[in-house]
Amino acid sequence: MTEHVPITNVPTRVKLRVEDYLSLDRDGAFDGYGKTELIDGEVVYMNAQHRPHARIKSRLYTAVSATLSARSERLEALVEGSIAVPPHNVPEPDITITSEPDGRGLIPLETVRLIIEVSDTTLRLDLDQKSFIYAAHRVPEYWVVDVNGREVHQMWAPETGVYNERHLHSFGDPITAITIDGLTVTTDQL
Repeated sequence: MTEHVPITNVPTRVKLRVEDYLSLDRDGAFDGYGKTELIDGEVVYMNAQHRPHARIKSRLYTAVSATLSARSERLEALVEGSIAVPPHNVPEPDITITSEPDGRGLIPLETVRLIIEVSDTTLRLDLDQKSFIYAAHRVPEYWVVDVNGREVHQMWAPETGVYNERHLHSFGDPITAITIDGLTVTTDQL
């Protein structure tokens, strides 16, 4: 069914939908850019990851994976897996903890238990726009690792586009997930 859009004499941006983005990606539209994400309907090019970012992400992934493997609940941490967040978002967080690591296509939003973004140049985007997207779509818990500030923003209790609960941890402090029993990681090696 074709939806009718009211006539306007003011230029209006058209947001890409998840399926538009995936179709363009499949057809090679972003090949020259390397990595991209769909954020609020706009294609965002992602910079190369420098060593501080890569090192912290690698160490955090190792710590999270080791802790998850010792638990009975089937959760797995995935690195740089794209998540389907309809209608206008396909973010690619640094680490996603999901209950459904196997399968084809994007990580289903309803399986996401915790998202971790490592930020050295994208802190404002991760704390503002991405935080709103994840909270609006009820991702239970979200961590933003500030490489330059050497701290981790832990957020949970999403409601109407905001995380109602937040805690700031300094590197060196252990972090215990609020929404995943038994998940505690140390940050002294970050």
